[in-house]
Amino acid sequence: MSIWQIFQRLQPYVKPYRKQIFFALFLTLLGAVTAQVNPWVLRYTVDSVQAMLDKKWGIIQGKDLLIQISIILFVKEIVNSLIVFGQRYFGEKIRIKVSSDLAQEAVSRILKYNLAFYSDNDNQKGKLQTRIDRGVESLTKLIQNFFIDILPLFANSIVALAVMFSANFYVGGIALAILPIYFWISYRQAGELQGVRRKLKRQRENKSSGLINLIESIIVIKSFVREKFEGQKQYQTQMELMETQLKTRRTNFAYDGIKSFIEQIGVVFIIILTVYLVLDQQMSIGAIMFHILLFNNVSAPIRQLHRIYDEMNDALTYSEGFFDILDADNAVETSGKLIPEAIKGDYVLKNVSFAYPNGTKALFNVDVNIKSGQTTALVGLSGAGKSTLINLLVGFYPPDSGTLTLDGRPLNDYDLPALRNSIGMVLQKNHIFKGSIAENIRYGKMSASDEELIEAARKAYLHDQILELPAQYETDAQMLSGGQQQRIAIARLFLKNPPVIFLDEPTASLDAIATEQIKNSLDAIKQGRTVVIISHSLSQILDSDQIYVMKKGRIAEFGTHASLYDSEGVYREIFDASARSLNLEKMIGLLSKD
Repeated sequence: MSIWQIFQRLQPYVKPYRKQIFFALFLTLLGAVTAQVNPWVLRYTVDSVQAMLDKKWGIIQGKDLLIQISIILFVKEIVNSLIVFGQRYFGEKIRIKVSSDLAQEAVSRILKYNLAFYSDNDNQKGKLQTRIDRGVESLTKLIQNFFIDILPLFANSIVALAVMFSANFYVGGIALAILPIYFWISYRQAGELQGVRRKLKRQRENKSSGLINLIESIIVIKSFVREKFEGQKQYQTQMELMETQLKTRRTNFAYDGIKSFIEQIGVVFIIILTVYLVLDQQMSIGAIMFHILLFNNVSAPIRQLHRIYDEMNDALTYSEGFFDILDADNAVETSGKLIPEAIKGDYVLKNVSFAYPNGTKALFNVDVNIKSGQTTALVGLSGAGKSTLINLLVGFYPPDSGTLTLDGRPLNDYDLPALRNSIGMVLQKNHIFKGSIAENIRYGKMSASDEELIEAARKAYLHDQILELPAQYETDAQMLSGGQQQRIAIARLFLKNPPVIFLDEPTASLDAIATEQIKNSLDAIKQGRTVVIISHSLSQILDSDQIYVMKKGRIAEFGTHASLYDSEGVYREIFDASARSLNLEKMIGLLSKD
């Protein structure tokens, strides 16, 4: 993206604050005028003092001059302080407000995107966080630079240059001749760093993503004693980042040295020319300092250009990634308009196939008929496509081919938020938000009363355990055990009380006693509801009304437990393997002895 394109994209976010912007611009112009007071005062002072010395006057005769100069400079500094404060305050105020708007826009957008967006390798959470944080930071720095640095500096420079030309055309010409050379060198510097900055961006994203993955995997790392290995991986990433950063610094230092040399050449030329003009009696001695100070005002933006270019290049680099997030319109979750009064849960899938965005094929020509008011079990080995099928039923992904209907209507006709309000899910690994136990359970029904919340916790066999905690329902939910967190997810389900329920290994993190308790609760909530369950627990699937057996993304067979077991197919193989893994024969023998 070019700077102009960035400013066009920022316009909708800046426009609400245009009154503050106009006031900042007014202060900028006023500040540019007051910045020229010192050169005028210095020339007037030097020339006046020289005249007094020629007349052999002393401090008594010069007292009025000192008072006059002191008052002018004192008033100027007060006015200038107020102007600078106003410039910085309003510039920072605009930056903070635009920063907040940009960050909120990014949050609003990613909440609308489908799961396919997050399946992309470029949209891993660490990379997304870096792209959003660095994007907002660099874009708002651009705004800050524009109103606090660039505008005041260049306004000051233009006014100073105009004053130099009005005082002496040749001196102004020298100042003007230096600027294009300096800008050209800065342009070359920016061009040379452009590719490096893109590489730096990718490396920062990888470092951020790697660090998050490191923290999330710390238990596995320690259990396999792989601290040294992971540390070396992170060290290598850090070294690559460091080398790129050093290359950036070397380039900056080299070009900055050249620019500083050119600026000093300009000062030397102005001194030589003004001294010549003084000796030729074309200007006064005070004019020497007058033009040097004016050139200092002209060259002030030059001294800041390397920093401004740095941050502008950051904006150019990170704005692309940030606006790519905002512009991912193809990732916006599409939703129909049908809002049914009630959902029964009659799902019919015919010849459905599906592949994930990364190309992994998960389902092949699947035919499934889920009847309302019944419990349907999905059985199969890991990777058979069971969880993928549930993702399609909830509308997280659309099928690539085939038809998927709910209660006789295509699933894509439904308003997805309305549909999901009628669906409850308990997954093998449920997310627990930062916050109290009460807040996490109430996520199932935000308006639930305390009595409803406690009743849901009772049904999930969690209430008594909560009462044993020091802060009880105000305890941080993320500090609980995996089993307790799973019960929170089940309590959410009870609180939501939906007509359609999807259970994906709902008791995977629970012990045997807790599993039996939860099974009893789930058996109670199943009554009169459509339930789809995935479980490797025999007790969870034996009493299902129908069972679909999946193998490598296809439906291998379906029927009741009895019919599937008697057919001696894939289900019989899985069932017998599960029974052997539980050592059921020995357990039954022990029970019969009792």
